[in-house]
Amino acid sequence: MLQATEKEYLDPTITEDTTTPSSDNTKLKKDWSSVRDIRQETNTFGTRLLENKDDVWHHNAWDHVEWNEEQEKAAKQKVSLQSNNPMKLEDRQIFLKNPSEYWNTFYKHNENKFFKDRQWLKIEFPELHHTTNSESGNQKIFEIGCGAGNTMFPLLSINKNPNLFIYACDFAENAVQNNKEYDLKHCKAFVWDLTNKGIPMEHIEPNSLDIVVLIFVMSALCPNDWVQAVDNVYNMLKPGGLVLFRDYGRYDMVQLRFKEGRMLSDNFYVRGDGTRVYFFTSGWWIIYVYVLMFN
Repeated sequence: MLQATEKEYLDPTITEDTTTPSSDNTKLKKDWSSVRDIRQETNTFGTRLLENKDDVWHHNAWDHVEWNEEQEKAAKQKVSLQSNNPMKLEDRQIFLKNPSEYWNTFYKHNENKFFKDRQWLKIEFPELHHTTNSESGNQKIFEIGCGAGNTMFPLLSINKNPNLFIYACDFAENAVQNNKEYDLKHCKAFVWDLTNKGIPMEHIEPNSLDIVVLIFVMSALCPNDWVQAVDNVYNMLKPGGLVLFRDYGRYDMVQLRFKEGRMLSDNFYVRGDGTRVYFFTSGWWIIYVYVLMFN
């Protein structure tokens, strides 16, 4: 899934219900979704209705918004303008080095007050909530790029599984230091860079994880580091293990707002605080997995 609903760098776009009210004056569900089967009885992503605008960060959907040709053309023109006016070469070299330093500074100033806990996890990634059930057995999860623990802590707060263990890492030391208060029986956080050559053997054994969580992580990496990152994930997962991926999508409003002189390379930008972000198209993950399988 390639959607951006995190509070950072976004103004909320509220999706209002446009269906005709029924006779009992209640709102109807959307009649389609690009992610879930609309015939399901439970409200899933893309079928929810935002009735209270104050709940935008708890109850919002982006997947059912379709662009027309004019909007798509305007977006491509904006990105083309950015591409024709990239960051100066000498500045690019600065931001391509030591990206963890900028995130370390970010968490030094913001601690755990900037990002909100991810209330949408149960809807988008029900596999995560399944691991917290008392009967789910041994489950090992690795949240990479844990930041303020906005995935880890919501899961631990509802956990009923005595055999659930969550590993969490970030390449920003301040992010890990800001989140020391957790139950060591069920969690361990440490500093690690996904682009390192090789997995963190001192913490995680090869082929031992049931789920790897990558939420707004790959976009912070230089595209040249993706193969190594995917290789590390592959080597930590059990056969049949899951990767839960969510990140910024191509022509996201966040991308279109970038000014000239902020583009490092195609669809890869530097924010004002020095942190970086890439905007993906769907299917890129599959390509990189195939590269690893056949090399």
